[in-house]
Amino acid sequence: MDIEDLMGRMASPGDPTANSPLKSLKVDLDFYSDSIKEVAREMIAEGYTLYPIFIAHQHEVSIGELLLNKDELNTQWTINVSSLEEFVDRGLVKEDRKDYFMKHFKSSDEYMCLFVIIPEGANFVFYPYN
Repeated sequence: MDIEDLMGRMASPGDPTANSPLKSLKVDLDFYSDSIKEVAREMIAEGYTLYPIFIAHQHEVSIGELLLNKDELNTQWTINVSSLEEFVDRGLVKEDRKDYFMKHFKSSDEYMCLFVIIPEGANFVFYPYN
């Protein structure tokens, strides 16, 4: 899924999705892009994982480790860093769906894999680096 799929197509005036918090996520991701890419490369190079996952959230979450704090950086979204292995261990990706996930994982040289958490739910999104 791409971030535009979560944001919806161009919202018409009066559309409740017009003020989607995901629009601020796009701004923050563009700002965070270089840092996220560097961490993804390090995780892969150090053999930690071939599948880095970055959790984008605006509230407390208990998965991954804090990477970029919105309060410290004066942004709207906090980013935690995790991996496919942690998602499988925690049951967020079922063992029988692991191969499917790996097959559809986009190049980490070109895209960041995000697990975006919003009040309506959560979903994986691949967002291109700058």
